[in-house]
Amino acid sequence: MMEVLALAYPWLKAAHIIFVIFWMAGLFMLPRFFVYHQEAPEGSAEATAWVEREDKLSTIIMNPSMLIVWVLGLALAYYLNIWAQPWFHAKLLFVVALSGYQGWLMAYRKKLARGERPLSGKRLRMLNEIPGIAAAVIVILVIVRPF
Repeated sequence: MMEVLALAYPWLKAAHIIFVIFWMAGLFMLPRFFVYHQEAPEGSAEATAWVEREDKLSTIIMNPSMLIVWVLGLALAYYLNIWAQPWFHAKLLFVVALSGYQGWLMAYRKKLARGERPLSGKRLRMLNEIPGIAAAVIVILVIVRPF
C-alpha cells in the first residue's frame, strides 16, 4: 500500500489542493448567493432561480469537493504518518469546523428554499468571512508548522 501511495503522492497532493480550492470557492460563493436570495422578493422568479443556483453549487461542487478533500487528506496523512503532530491536530480541528460550517450552510439553504429568512444580509456577509480566516490559519499550520 505504501509503495502505491509513494508513487501517487504528488498526484494525491495536487488533487487535494485542487479540490480544496473548489471547496473553498463554494464556501465563499454560497453565503453570497444567500445574500442575493434574501434580497429577492419572496416567491418571485428571481428567488426561485437563486434556489436552483444554490442547489447546483451545493450538489455539483461543494459536497463532492468536501468529500474528496477528506478522502485525499486522510490518505496523505496516512502516507506521511503525521497523526501525532500538534500542527496536524490543529489543522484537522479547522477542517472539521469548516465541514460543520458547510453543514450549517446546507441547512440554511433549505430554510431559504422554504421561504424562511432568519438572518439579515449583514449577518450573512459577516459569516462569509469564516472560510477565509479558516483557510489562512490552515495554510499557516501546514506551511509554517508553528508547533
